[in-house]
Amino acid sequence: MSSLDEELKTTIRRNKLLGMWAAEKLGLASEKAEAYSQGLAVGTLDAEYSDVFRKIRQDFDGAGVRESDDDILRIMGELMLKASGQMPTRRGNSVDGAALVLARKLSS
Repeated sequence: MSSLDEELKTTIRRNKLLGMWAAEKLGLASEKAEAYSQGLAVGTLDAEYSDVFRKIRQDFDGAGVRESDDDILRIMGELMLKASGQMPTRRGNSVDGAALVLARKLSS
């Protein structure tokens, strides 16, 4: 499998996780939350709907959900790490430095 295929699969997994996070913030439950999450994941494949940040920002604004752009981007970065299997590891009370740098670069 090519690295592009892996990258696409990771982005789809991230968008599904991101969709569940956003659905919770929007007060969606059960089937509605799953449908919202699935919509973001499937939207990854469609250039017109692949801007998940903009979609979530619009949905949050429309529903009066108060999350900053920075917070949304931070969650997107964290979930990309989770989706790729590269979650930050904890050593004592600190987060692995390399994982933290990667997360910051992903969110900027």
